[in-house]
Amino acid sequence: MTQFAPEYVDCVLNENFEDAKSQLLSPLMAIHYAHLVMLAAQGIVSPGDAHAIRAALDSISQEAVRGASYDGTCEDLFFYVERLIVAACGEDIAGRLHTARSRNDIDMTMYRMRQREWVLDLAAATFRLRRSLLDLIGRHHDTIFAVHTHTQRAQPTTVAHYLLAFVEQLERDAARLQGAYERTNRNPLGACAITGTGFPIDRQLTSTLLGFSGPTVNTYGSIATVDYLLESASAAAVLLAGLGRFVQDLLLWSTAEFHYVRFGDGFVQSSSIMPQKRNPVAMEHARAIGSKALGQAQAIFTSVHNTPFGDIVDTEDDLQPLVFSMFRDATRAVRIVAAAMVTAEFDAAKLEARAGEGWTTLTELADTLARDHNLPFRTAHSIAARLMAARERHPDRPLGELLAEASAALAGGPLEYSDPALATILSPRHFVNVRRTLGGPAPEETARAAQASSRQLEADEEWRRRAAAALAQAARTLAAQSAAL
Repeated sequence: MTQFAPEYVDCVLNENFEDAKSQLLSPLMAIHYAHLVMLAAQGIVSPGDAHAIRAALDSISQEAVRGASYDGTCEDLFFYVERLIVAACGEDIAGRLHTARSRNDIDMTMYRMRQREWVLDLAAATFRLRRSLLDLIGRHHDTIFAVHTHTQRAQPTTVAHYLLAFVEQLERDAARLQGAYERTNRNPLGACAITGTGFPIDRQLTSTLLGFSGPTVNTYGSIATVDYLLESASAAAVLLAGLGRFVQDLLLWSTAEFHYVRFGDGFVQSSSIMPQKRNPVAMEHARAIGSKALGQAQAIFTSVHNTPFGDIVDTEDDLQPLVFSMFRDATRAVRIVAAAMVTAEFDAAKLEARAGEGWTTLTELADTLARDHNLPFRTAHSIAARLMAARERHPDRPLGELLAEASAALAGGPLEYSDPALATILSPRHFVNVRRTLGGPAPEETARAAQASSRQLEADEEWRRRAAAALAQAARTLAAQSAAL
């Protein structure tokens, strides 16, 4: 029996054993069963031995294994479980289970089995967020407010228009996660150490029993590659970066100075000393947890960067807990935001009253002058800018007079508009209503876009349901076929 150095045990092996018990025991056991069914089906293991091994596997309590302490007498969880199998059916029979496989392909298969679950969980959280946003959008197609560019008040739009922008980003995140799932959901089992095996194994059978869409192909790449992992981490990182920007807006808008949005009491805290405070700390936690997850995603890339393209520990025991933590924290952050947005309230009257402040609608005046008088837009832009400057110098004079004076030289003569007409042109609601461009803020356009996003959400949710159902069906099939041995 190998005697590992106490420092190696304390700093590495014990930590890895605990991590594996927590995250990898269930997939390891599923792999044992699936490989056994395949060996029996291919005649590589006799029916009697297959029955004995299956009974030995059945005798292992996962709960008991998770409660076991690492004692340094085995290298890792794989050897710990193998020792239990040997104790149950004898070394000669138990040893036949490891025919035509290696810890290498077992490890890579376990990692993919867990990662596909994490990708589905993260996708589900984003779907809940989209659902909460679409509910808000349905109530705020006509809620006008001023948005910012370069951190400065810019133009009026609607709450629905703003939220749809983020929903569409989440839709692209869903596509990235779906692609990452499909490329993760391939089975490396059968690649063995790195060059496959001479035994007549059936890799498609183990793929079916474990819920994979099919086997990986090149056996070297099955063990060496980590691009499937990096793709999933990248999809999560893109999602987190977008989520963080959205959360930052919401935190700014929930300040007393903005007062655009208010969150429910279940997502705020008071101060231990200032009773008037209403702190949106749940959203702050979402920002912090999301940033933590983004850092973990970057650490995953750093850990595998410039490592050899082959079997290497850098992509295995020490990396996988980081992958789990990244997905866990990413999912936590999204779930918090989704729940908080259900309680979000926007004061429509107050938002619209402030939406026109600071000449936010001046672009529409320039557009109107260009349309009505066939002016170059730059000329119309200059007239609008002169009007704004004149109004600041003469706040009490009628706006129509100031426009006539501002336009006389640039337009070849004064442009005549009544004050009521200018009030309409410069109103935030008119500004929004005329912007019926595809993807624009006009209520009829945001209603169309919301309907399209609702259909896309239903399709994405159905994809996840099918994926989860396929995994569940594979587990039932594996249980039935292993029980029949």
